Order: sequence, then C-alpha cells, then structure tokens
Amino acid sequence: MPAVPLSVVIITFNEEANIARCLEAARAVADELLVVDSFSTDRTVEICRELGARVVQHAFAGYVEQKNYATSQARHEHVLQLDADEVLTEDLRHSIRHAKNNWQGAGYTLARLTNYCGSWVCHGGWYPDRKLRLYDRRLGRWEGLLLHERYELAAGQPIPLPLAGDALHYSYHSVEQHVQQLNRFTSIAAEELWLRGRRNVSVFHLLIKPWWKFVHGYIFRLGFLDGFAGLSIAVISAWGVFLKFAKLKTKASA
Repeated sequence: MPAVPLSVVIITFNEEANIARCLEAARAVADELLVVDSFSTDRTVEICRELGARVVQHAFAGYVEQKNYATSQARHEHVLQLDADEVLTEDLRHSIRHAKNNWQGAGYTLARLTNYCGSWVCHGGWYPDRKLRLYDRRLGRWEGLLLHERYELAAGQPIPLPLAGDALHYSYHSVEQHVQQLNRFTSIAAEELWLRGRRNVSVFHLLIKPWWKFVHGYIFRLGFLDGFAGLSIAVISAWGVFLKFAKLKTKASA
C-alpha cells in the first residue's frame, strides 16, 4: 500500500518569531505545506513563501471556522494540523512517516511538551496534553464555540491512535505574555459561557473553583516538580478561573 500524501496545515497571524522553526521541522513529513494567514502585518507570509509553503489569506472568524477553512483548502485528504508555535521532534516525525505508510483508522493523536519561560513543563496537567491533529478530513471536523476548539471524528469512527514522540510547544516566553493572553482568553471563555446560557455565578465559582484549580494542578498533578514554572502556571491558571467567572458575573449584572 503506497504512503498517503499529507498536507501540513497551519493557521497564522503575526507569527514571524515562530513559523520558520515550525515549517522547517514539518516539511520532512509534508507533501504539502499550507499556511492560512489572517492578513499578518509582520514577515510571516514572506517567511512562509521563502520556505516553500503555499499561503492562502483568509480573514479570521474564530478558531473553529479558521481551522475548518484551512483543512478544506488542503490539497490532500490526510491532514496534519499544527499551530505556528509547535515543532515536530525527530521521534514524532518518524511516527508520522510510519502512519503515512501504514494508515489505520480515522486519525492519530500527538503529545505536546510545553516550554514555559525557558523551562520544559512535564507536570501539572500540561503533559502529555494529547491532541487529535493527524486525521482523514473526510471523517471529522473541527468543533467548539469560541474557545477550546477540537477535532471531532464522526460518529462510529474508531478511537484515534497515539503517535510516539512529542511536538515541542513554545508557549509563553514571559509571565507578562501569559497574563496578557489569559486576560484575552478569559474574556472569550466568559462570552462562550454566556452564549451557552450560563448566567448564575456564586461564591463557589469565584473562590472554591480557583482554589481547587491551584491545588489540583500544583499538588495532585505534581506541578511543584516543575519549580518556578509549575508555581507560576498554577497561580495564573487559578487566577484565570476567577477572571472567567468574574467577567461572566459582570456581564450578567449589566
């Protein structure tokens, strides 16, 4: 059985700091490199074209919509969807090549190992952080509302198989960047709860859930083993739970 051709698909907006590293690692497994860009104002598009990627520009309408659009633009039915700040390790590239040569089922999951402010995070619920990213696009689609998009296989499809190896996820370069993104994401999360009909916010949501988020990640999921990175993640994540519900409460009270 011949290897299935694979499109590596990436959505971007102002990713000049990350995209070259992502593309250089991905092209070893790609029969097509496709970047769907939301009209970046930096050198993202130029870098992508220099590295041999086909670039399609499309206005951003949400993560789910953008990823479904990007998947539809691929030249091949089998797709590996990456974020611009993710890099395939050699072990993972080997696993992907094996999957291409011996395709089974509807899709495969990959593990992400996150770099936080220069440290690799192996605990606190951040690893292995498996995501379904390698798939036959005829057998599923991206789902979600405003945040936490995920690829969902159609009913009746087999459970996706795990790939060996990691995707290195270069997430936050500083605590300030983490806090800035947290503020943006909690606003989106609050809006998503609102759209789902959530209106009531209690002391439980504002005090107990943030406390549990910290304890669960830092103690029970061994976040303390990651040193300062683990502590920073646990505290900021707990703060994010409070912010999400605080923003929902102010919206409901308006």
